[in-house]
Amino acid sequence: MPQFDEFEIRMLDILQRDGRKPVSELAQEIGLSTTPCARRFEALQETGIIKGFAAVL
Repeated sequence: MPQFDEFEIRMLDILQRDGRKPVSELAQEIGLSTTPCARRFEALQETGIIKGFAAVL
Protein backbone atom coordinates (compact mmCIF):
# COMPACT_ATOMS: atom_id res chain seq x y z
CA MET A 1 0.00 0.00 0.00
CA PRO A 2 1.39 3.43 -0.93
CA GLN A 3 2.28 5.87 1.84
CA PHE A 4 0.43 9.18 1.59
CA ASP A 5 1.20 12.37 3.48
CA GLU A 6 -1.51 14.54 5.03
CA PHE A 7 -1.82 16.73 1.90
CA GLU A 8 -2.30 13.73 -0.40
CA ILE A 9 -4.86 12.17 1.95
CA ARG A 10 -6.84 15.40 2.05
CA MET A 11 -6.47 15.82 -1.72
CA LEU A 12 -7.78 12.33 -2.42
CA ASP A 13 -10.67 12.81 0.00
CA ILE A 14 -11.74 16.00 -1.78
CA LEU A 15 -11.30 14.47 -5.23
CA GLN A 16 -13.48 11.50 -4.29
CA ARG A 17 -16.31 13.96 -3.74
CA ASP A 18 -15.51 16.29 -6.66
CA GLY A 19 -13.05 14.80 -9.13
CA ARG A 20 -13.18 17.79 -11.45
CA LYS A 21 -12.35 20.45 -8.85
CA PRO A 22 -9.84 22.94 -10.27
CA VAL A 23 -6.31 22.60 -8.90
CA SER A 24 -6.40 26.20 -7.66
CA GLU A 25 -9.44 25.44 -5.46
CA LEU A 26 -7.98 22.11 -4.38
CA ALA A 27 -4.75 23.85 -3.36
CA GLN A 28 -6.64 26.36 -1.21
CA GLU A 29 -8.61 23.62 0.52
CA ILE A 30 -5.58 21.52 1.42
CA GLY A 31 -3.32 24.44 2.33
CA LEU A 32 -0.75 24.35 -0.47
CA SER A 33 0.07 26.80 -3.23
CA THR A 34 -1.10 25.89 -6.72
CA THR A 35 2.23 24.65 -8.15
CA PRO A 36 3.03 22.07 -5.43
CA CYS A 37 -0.59 20.92 -5.47
CA ALA A 38 -0.48 20.46 -9.25
CA ARG A 39 2.76 18.48 -8.95
CA ARG A 40 1.24 16.16 -6.35
CA PHE A 41 -1.88 15.74 -8.48
CA GLU A 42 0.22 14.83 -11.54
CA ALA A 43 2.32 12.40 -9.48
CA LEU A 44 -0.84 10.66 -8.25
CA GLN A 45 -1.96 10.29 -11.87
CA GLU A 46 1.43 9.04 -13.07
CA THR A 47 1.62 6.38 -10.35
CA GLY A 48 -1.90 5.17 -11.14
CA ILE A 49 -3.47 6.25 -7.85
CA ILE A 50 -5.74 8.55 -9.85
CA LYS A 51 -6.78 6.56 -12.89
CA GLY A 52 -9.43 8.78 -14.38
CA PHE A 53 -12.64 10.66 -13.77
CA ALA A 54 -16.11 9.19 -13.98
CA ALA A 55 -19.70 10.07 -13.28
CA VAL A 56 -21.31 7.60 -10.92
CA LEU A 57 -25.09 7.50 -11.18
